[in-house]
Amino acid sequence: MTAIKRERILAAVASALATTTGVSGRVYRSRVEAFARNDAPAIVIEPGDDVPAEPPVSGCRIDWRLDVMVHVHTRGPIPEQLAAPIVASLHGLLMADRTLGGLAMETWPGPVQHQREQGDATAGWTSCRYVVRYRTTVNDLTS
Repeated sequence: MTAIKRERILAAVASALATTTGVSGRVYRSRVEAFARNDAPAIVIEPGDDVPAEPPVSGCRIDWRLDVMVHVHTRGPIPEQLAAPIVASLHGLLMADRTLGGLAMETWPGPVQHQREQGDATAGWTSCRYVVRYRTTVNDLTS
C-alpha cells in the first residue's frame, strides 16, 4: 500500500536534511528515545497540524497546510548559538526545492523557537516550523 502523502512529505524532508551541516547524519523522524550527551547535535522531524482548506479546491481536490516541525537538539554553554549554523544549513536545504521533489505546491518557513532542557541547562532545542502546502484528491490521501 502506498503511504499517504503527508508521510511521503515527511520522508522527503528527512531525506533533504540528511546532509545538514554539523549533525553527522543524525536526522530522526519522530524520535521517542531520550538523547544521550554524545547524541547532540541532532535533528528530529515531526508533523504538526495538517489542516484541509475549506471548501475543497474543486469538487475533487483538497489543499492541505501541513506544519512540519524541525527540532535541532544541541548541547553546550549557549545551545541556541550552537544551533544557528545548523538552522542556516537546514533552511537552505529545504528552500532549495520548495516542492520537495514534486510532492508539495510550496514550502515556507514559520516561527523559530528556542528552549532549554529543565534538568540540564546545557541542552537545548531550536524548533523551526515549516508550512508545506500540498494537494490530494477528496477520496484518496495517497494521491
